[in-house]
Amino acid sequence: MIKRKISVKHCTGTGTFVSGKEGGLLSINEIECCDTTEVHEELLKVVHEKMPGEEELYDLAELFKVFGDSTRIRILFVLFEAEVCVCDLAQALRMTQSAISHQLKILKQAKLVNSRREGKSVFYSLADGHVRTIIAQGSEHIRES
Repeated sequence: MIKRKISVKHCTGTGTFVSGKEGGLLSINEIECCDTTEVHEELLKVVHEKMPGEEELYDLAELFKVFGDSTRIRILFVLFEAEVCVCDLAQALRMTQSAISHQLKILKQAKLVNSRREGKSVFYSLADGHVRTIIAQGSEHIRES
């Protein structure tokens, strides 16, 4: 393995905080860092070979943004149980149909929900099992101690 050593100052800064595991904020000075910079060329070569392209990374980041709204998460939890119409979702979540429709549009654009028309009603359901898996893994992650 090829290594390069470079002496630089690490993990310095003032007023910079990151979210800690317990939900508290850590200053950047509390983050463990290397004493020196040692570049591991072989490791970086593997990383660069495996790294998805910029478009895929962007799309993935956009998908995760959709999960960043608790109303959308609540809608997904309702859809875990049943296919429902906007009226049912509005009643279940104590929100207006307009607010629900706005969030459903975002979920549909992200391909997380499907819709089907039945007469005058439009019913929504989860697009596939991946949605449930993403939420389940996220829930498991936040419950870890």
